Amino acid sequence: MQKLIADLKASNIGEIRTNERLAPYTTWKIGGPADCLIIPHSKEQVAASIKFLHERGVPWTVIGRGSNLLVGDKGIRGVVIKLGQALETLRFEGAMVYAGGSYSFIKLSVLAAREGLTGLEFASGIPGTVGGAVYMNAGAHGSDVSRILKQAEVILDTGELVVMQAEDLQYAYRHSILHTLPGIVTEAVFELQVGDRNEIAGAMAAYRDRRLRTQPLQLACAGSVFRNPEGGFAAKLIEEAGLKGKRVGGAEISMLHANFIVNTGEATAEDVLTLINEVQQIVEQSYGIKLVPEVLVMGER
Repeated sequence: MQKLIADLKASNIGEIRTNERLAPYTTWKIGGPADCLIIPHSKEQVAASIKFLHERGVPWTVIGRGSNLLVGDKGIRGVVIKLGQALETLRFEGAMVYAGGSYSFIKLSVLAAREGLTGLEFASGIPGTVGGAVYMNAGAHGSDVSRILKQAEVILDTGELVVMQAEDLQYAYRHSILHTLPGIVTEAVFELQVGDRNEIAGAMAAYRDRRLRTQPLQLACAGSVFRNPEGGFAAKLIEEAGLKGKRVGGAEISMLHANFIVNTGEATAEDVLTLINEVQQIVEQSYGIKLVPEVLVMGER
């Protein structure tokens, strides 16, 4: 690893940090160290980093804003690539929106609304990056990324830059082909529609007010933990099973929203994983439904 780190530092591919604790980089504020953390300063450095690691057979993981992510207590072996300002680009061309992979999905929705463009209202409460939203087919309020995405620019795990059309991503509920085709979304192109600014602002305000009333946003969390089962809602099943307030260590099922697990201060990844497993078991025993987590779990326990 020392030889690899020395080579990385000599390769001009961004800032290199070793044994870097990852908890501060996640919204759950949980996670052990990465052997090596790369923070590229440009799209070219992102591509060069991946090509460098691919040629040497070194495993790598990418993180954006760290939402929807649980990092194991022992951290992540190999290399973690932290995306940041290098991919925080944005431009509007009529109803077409070109957003960098690191751009805030919430901020994007706000700026689109100011442009009088409709189609991104659902994103106003979804934390994380544009790239993460494309990867997960993020959605809310009856809409999702697949309905507005035109194409995505992706750096594959070989370092090759490709453009994938929306149909290439094989979208399904909270899923895309990128789950099995490793790569980094560097830019997404969304096709929106011209709308009424007042109506757009009104819809977003309503979503915001509902979110503030029903979600524990004042505590460290990662959004919804489980996917909604077909024809139902995970939160409703968890609440009806009497699990609100259930706690393991520092991890607790929110009293405000049963599909949120909050870090009350000192939660570990093991606390969260144990709680997830217990929720799955109890809900399955009670209703015959196996809840599927939608959070990404990375690293070693």
